[in-house]
Amino acid sequence: MGAHKHIERCIGAFIASRYRSAAEVGAGNNFVAAATLKDSGVKVFCTDIQRPQTAPDIPFFIDDIFSPDISLYQEVEVVYSVRPGEEMIPALIRLACSLDIDLLVYHLGFEGYSRGGEIIECGVTLHRYHKSQNPSKRVF
Repeated sequence: MGAHKHIERCIGAFIASRYRSAAEVGAGNNFVAAATLKDSGVKVFCTDIQRPQTAPDIPFFIDDIFSPDISLYQEVEVVYSVRPGEEMIPALIRLACSLDIDLLVYHLGFEGYSRGGEIIECGVTLHRYHKSQNPSKRVF
């Protein structure tokens, strides 16, 4: 399990170094990446289609990525997902494109969607499937 936590910490550190606000889609019961963001001062919340087993110390919303509540994501600069089901990727891309925000995905193993998006190495391999056309929203 320690290797998985390393993955989430790398993802959180990468996002925290580039964005001020983020949403994790499909968090399940794993809030390590979101906690890393929160501890770094990034405004973050998590979503999933069901409540987690234990209440996280992170804002959490029930939301279905296949029919998302767009208002939840209006103020975020990046949406990310850690090991989502492959069937979620098109819905994540639609959400990111509709809001013109970045989408980062960490896949399980060598999974990928379509051409895999832009590959980002940050201690782990992330796939950026959508890049905002309004870079003034981001911090570099």
